[in-house]
Amino acid sequence: MIKLAEETLERYDALTRELSDPNIFSDQNHYREVAKEHARIKRGAELSRELLDSIEEAREARELVPTPGDAEEKEFYAEEARGAEERGEELSEEIRAELIDRDPNDDKDVIIEIRAGTGGDEAALFAGELLEMYSRYAERLKFKHRTLSSSPAEVGGFKEVTVEIGGDRAYSVFKHEGGTHRVQRVPKTESQGRIHTSTATVAVMPEAEDVEIDVHQNDLEIDVYRSSGPGGQSVNTTDSAVRITHKPTGLVVTCQNEKSQLQNKEQAMKILKARLLEREMQERQQEAGAMRQAQVGTGERSAKVRTYNFPQGRITDHRVGVTSHSIDATMGGGLEEFTQALAAKERSDKLSAETNGDNN
Repeated sequence: MIKLAEETLERYDALTRELSDPNIFSDQNHYREVAKEHARIKRGAELSRELLDSIEEAREARELVPTPGDAEEKEFYAEEARGAEERGEELSEEIRAELIDRDPNDDKDVIIEIRAGTGGDEAALFAGELLEMYSRYAERLKFKHRTLSSSPAEVGGFKEVTVEIGGDRAYSVFKHEGGTHRVQRVPKTESQGRIHTSTATVAVMPEAEDVEIDVHQNDLEIDVYRSSGPGGQSVNTTDSAVRITHKPTGLVVTCQNEKSQLQNKEQAMKILKARLLEREMQERQQEAGAMRQAQVGTGERSAKVRTYNFPQGRITDHRVGVTSHSIDATMGGGLEEFTQALAAKERSDKLSAETNGDNN
């Protein structure tokens, strides 16, 4: 791990020097590649520097232990050395997770699809609230976000909506949000004050780059039609909405948010490529014997990753056993408690899998 830390620091410093050279801007493609790698290993470089510093601190503390000397003084320096060594072990695990076991998609922008599940109008309203929660969380992180496609419900909210979020390691932040989200509350239309349970499903996909997913035009069936809003209300009077069918897989994407047919086609292609990349990722994992449960699941009330209980003002994530009693703050974009706990679980699971693999 020391060798990896030294090599990472050396590479990071070299990239920093290259980015500070004004001549780099003469080749924009090379500049983007260098800037992307610099950003990708920045966290690993910071951890590497901390690791090397802690190793040096432990060495110096060991050298300062007096022999012979006062027992209390000996214990002081020995404790300093042990603390530095323990910190070094923790940093080694973090570096392993950051540089060795890291998900290659973590640096990418992310596409999130939210669909109303069980519960009718209430499910559609909840889907809209999840969109708002993710949008506000993105804003807190200084990420950009925009809606790519949507199918609004007449009562408000959405039957389904797709949003793109771009920022530093956006996929790593949002990738654990996939699954069935369950809401428990009294709907506005409920006259008896009874609590209802509804769901919305969330699918999270890394945004595909053109070099990763090659889509042949002959594999596409592209239809255009007139956009319409809730209740059939016309959005515009031209055939600007686009439906793209990927014939080999049967995937269908529709987009009508933009006024321009070209813009709708571009956004539909972006969603299609993300879905194809997600499909390819799942196939690779299955071939490697690591089949995972589909993110969305059934959308039934009993299948859930997180429950939002409004009467009791709490949110519980069932995968990590974390409960927050600040439901308003969380729905307002304060998702850090959950995303950080889920990221920690991912690191722990990878470490356990690696340890078990070494023992077999």
